Amino acid sequence: MRKIHVGFIGAGGIARAHVYAIQALKFYYGNVPDIILESVASARQESRAKFATEMGFFEAQSVEEFSRNENIEAVFILGPNKVHFEHFKLAIRMPHVKSIYLEKPVCASLAEEEQMKSLLESVGSDVKIQVGFQYLQTASVRQCLKLWQSGKLGNPIHFDLKYYHGDYLQESYRKKRVTRLTPAPDGGAMADLGSHGISLLMAFMGDKLQITSALQGGTFSGVPADSDLFSSLALFEPVSGAVGNMSASRISSGSGDLVSLEIYAEKGALRYSSEHPDYFEFYTEGSNQWVKQMIGSRYEPVSSFPSGHVPPGWLRSMVHAHYQFFTGDDKEAAIADLNHGLAVQRIVRETAAHLQQFRENFKNEQ
Repeated sequence: MRKIHVGFIGAGGIARAHVYAIQALKFYYGNVPDIILESVASARQESRAKFATEMGFFEAQSVEEFSRNENIEAVFILGPNKVHFEHFKLAIRMPHVKSIYLEKPVCASLAEEEQMKSLLESVGSDVKIQVGFQYLQTASVRQCLKLWQSGKLGNPIHFDLKYYHGDYLQESYRKKRVTRLTPAPDGGAMADLGSHGISLLMAFMGDKLQITSALQGGTFSGVPADSDLFSSLALFEPVSGAVGNMSASRISSGSGDLVSLEIYAEKGALRYSSEHPDYFEFYTEGSNQWVKQMIGSRYEPVSSFPSGHVPPGWLRSMVHAHYQFFTGDDKEAAIADLNHGLAVQRIVRETAAHLQQFRENFKNEQ
């Protein structure tokens, strides 16, 4: 089996999520390489050492030491937004690195954008680069995009996309995430959340989208005036002539982590919401009805684990069930012990008897 030695630059929360995803690959897919967690680097020695121990990395190194590690073949850039570009430059110059996973935003200024383009041209296809816009791989979004690209709904006329959550309404949370309150384009709602929305829109509408105007709202003590907590863009797609809006918010109370997309076209419309991740909906002119297309966790033909019909997030509850089983550390959890199992089985057994009685009564009435 092919082996790939992986290094992380960054040891925060998003890095933990990436370790989880890497470790889970072998359960979902049959043709993945053997991933070796080689090294993790970060600014603080204590945090990277703790992360390496907990997550199973061979080494915890400074960024400078990391750059000289000749075992590393794939780099995950997971540090603060403002250093993504510097870490990208470092990774792309490492002689044995052939793959780079770069969390968004990819950089923080026009000068950095231009330098990244030059670096990309210099390496060509020698280094694979992927940016962390994982919403493109949501099962329902994938199938929704497939329908859109079929042309069945015709050319787009107008569209709307929202990416909202409300955590930054809390002062304690703003203080905890103060590094995310830097001025745009390094920080702010549009860089942090909205970039995912722009990525989704470009997948459907193409990468020639143009911004015609922008609005900003929300003023809180301790938040720089040039760090947007809510922002809204007016957009124009020049090829089709479609227009629309895209908004990103950190201060929309009660929204959870909402991603919502609607596109209205000449022959119909489609819509998707993360509130209902199992499906997307579409409408065709003349049908007089919206069709709910159930997707679940379907990634055929490349994977069907745990099953195509299983709702997104199903595995998350299983993970926590195993945590409770091995540790018993969640005192608030409902425990499915044997008494619980027997109580459930009693209803199953009594149900069978009631169903039998119903069938007998039904037969008697025929």
